[in-house]
Amino acid sequence: MIRVKGYQNLYRDENTGAIVNCDSVAYNQYLNTIHNRETQRNEIDQIKKDIDEIKTLLRELINESR
Repeated sequence: MIRVKGYQNLYRDENTGAIVNCDSVAYNQYLNTIHNRETQRNEIDQIKKDIDEIKTLLRELINESR
């Protein structure tokens, strides 16, 4: 691979001409960001389910007390 002039982590594949980013630190940070977003989405979804369950239980309590 040939280093792209002016860029530290970019290389050109000699066979295909494709530009390849070889910055493993940035890639790992990207993967961590994706994982954190997925974890946050799962937590938010669980909170939404819990709130729906609480609402349902409250409605049942209100209807039983009438």
